Amino acid sequence: MEATASEAGSSDAPRPREITLRGIVLGAAITVVFIAANVYMGLKTGMTFSSSIPAAMISMGCLRLLGGSNILENNIVQTQASAAGTLCNVILILPGLVLIGHWHGFPFWQTSAVCGLGGLLGVAFSIPLRRALVTSAGLPYPEGVAAAEVLRTGEGEAGARGLRDLLAAAAGAGAIGLATTGFRVLADGVHGTLAAGGAVFRVGTGFSLALVGVGYLVGIGACLALLTGVAIAWGVAVPLLTALGQGEGATHAEMAEAVWSGQVRLIGAGIIAVGGLWTVGSLARPVLGSVATALASARKDGSGLPGRDHPRGERDLPITWVGGALLALTVPLAWLFANFASGAELGGSLPVLVVAATVFAVLFGFLMAATCGYLAGLLGSSSSPISGIGILTAMAAAVLLPLLIGRSAGPEGDRFVIAMALLVAAVIVTMASIANDNLQDLKTGQLVDATPWRQQAVLVVGVAVGAAVVAPLLSLLYEAYGFVGSLPREGMDAANAMPAPQAALTSQIAAGIVHGTLPWRMVLVGAGLGAVLVAVEAWLRRRGLTFPALTVGIGMYLPLSVEMTIAVGGVLGWLAERRLRRRAEAQGDDADKATEAARRRGVLLASGFLVGESFVGVILAVADTLAGRSAALALVGPDFASYATWMGLAVFASGLAVFYRLTARAEPDEAVA
Repeated sequence: MEATASEAGSSDAPRPREITLRGIVLGAAITVVFIAANVYMGLKTGMTFSSSIPAAMISMGCLRLLGGSNILENNIVQTQASAAGTLCNVILILPGLVLIGHWHGFPFWQTSAVCGLGGLLGVAFSIPLRRALVTSAGLPYPEGVAAAEVLRTGEGEAGARGLRDLLAAAAGAGAIGLATTGFRVLADGVHGTLAAGGAVFRVGTGFSLALVGVGYLVGIGACLALLTGVAIAWGVAVPLLTALGQGEGATHAEMAEAVWSGQVRLIGAGIIAVGGLWTVGSLARPVLGSVATALASARKDGSGLPGRDHPRGERDLPITWVGGALLALTVPLAWLFANFASGAELGGSLPVLVVAATVFAVLFGFLMAATCGYLAGLLGSSSSPISGIGILTAMAAAVLLPLLIGRSAGPEGDRFVIAMALLVAAVIVTMASIANDNLQDLKTGQLVDATPWRQQAVLVVGVAVGAAVVAPLLSLLYEAYGFVGSLPREGMDAANAMPAPQAALTSQIAAGIVHGTLPWRMVLVGAGLGAVLVAVEAWLRRRGLTFPALTVGIGMYLPLSVEMTIAVGGVLGWLAERRLRRRAEAQGDDADKATEAARRRGVLLASGFLVGESFVGVILAVADTLAGRSAALALVGPDFASYATWMGLAVFASGLAVFYRLTARAEPDEAVA
């Protein structure tokens, strides 16, 4: 399995290895690690993180120990492992099936089919788009370029050093996570409620280094957008509605939570819907042009696979193979929808539903995949509107399905319609996420002179591994912690339940549409506010600034403690970069190089935080499953004593100080203290 120069040209000189057995095994192992971290963090916060750069650094460190590694082999490993950062976006939708009571767990075959079929279709969609969006469009692909730079500069001792930094950060965050979530000797956050007349205000933050890492990775622009959403939700909407007598609860805190969960979050949904529509609409023209270019290239090349006289960087999987695979995948996709709907007693409407759902998923999924891929090239994968796509798809399906099959569907009734809408949305979100990720990886491969078809092939392997792992992980975490509003067993501590915020919001919207109970007034208020924010985003983008309107909406429906902790990470990263730049300029050094080196270390430390804390959560879930008891080992009980809060705050602040000190230094050879 070696790539040779004879494939790319006339030279017989041996080419560096790309696909190797050890690389495939290592890529699969890294995929499992980051899928576990992403599923845990996604259910806790509604956000996942890109695993490409940390996967590349881990690969460099591990392969360096074995010897004989090269940049192309490392690129293949990170391409395969990057599926972990995107396949897990299924958690934005799929837990909604449990929340509405349609599922009472995560059946392996159906859950794996959603991930596997959606992922494979996403890979297939990205292949004809590569030449148009990666090669010809001139898009910057900032995250793909950054990953290529990491691969170029991270070989040798730098790779091993990066692995040490990541593991040290993971150990620190894991220890804090064990002390808070596990033994409960430290509080996991601090919060309070203020009342002024009838208006109720809430303040607070969590003590999670993993969330700090999320904030660092998404950057100051996204964090400021999150804080804007927090200010609108908790500084304006909740106080105003509680002052008007909205909300039920014995305490001020319960009133504020009721108003936020039942009404204010829907304002955020309106913002996200408008932001997603604006993104899709603004990109329709360039996406259609890119698709036309890709099809023209395929016709020119005949089979779609250039001959051996073509450059190695222009060799995709044959377009005829891709087209055949896409058609073949529609068969198991139709089976998935038919199997899911088999208990709904639809009679003659079942074939109509299956065909309509399959066609809608493929066509709408391709449009969303192309849109996300274009936006990834323009602004980066982190800016792709996956949340908006999930909500828009669920809303469209919830409107169209009753028109197709009526409101009566056997004993399930309206609940089946809601569940079917969520299932279709989950498949489409997976398609768009994987296509988005693959195009970013293909840009990295282009910059390091990799072979596109090899990257596409190993991403298929990554999707297969991920699809087999996601279902057991979701089942494990649900059985151990439960979701807010859906606990699998009596006697479980609701305080430990995972919020699954995006899935909860999407299912709430779909249910409201089907039942005719959705507070459209709040959604329309959000839509109007979203239009204003979209205009602000467009104005700032022309000036080279980032302020995503979608993220403002996200800031209105994530839990307050989650948002504030994420914002801390973004602000710390911004402050560290400013300090670095001032110091480098004062010393006459290159400020860009100094901040670039520190940023690479910061990305690894932040990724380590996520991996460490998430793995503690997964390990506690395993312990709960094996022992048949609560995942929390509670040495001080669920009601935190004041000392636990102060100790938690002190430990958290110390972790922030160390993180800031390391990310505010330019020396790339300094290890984690």
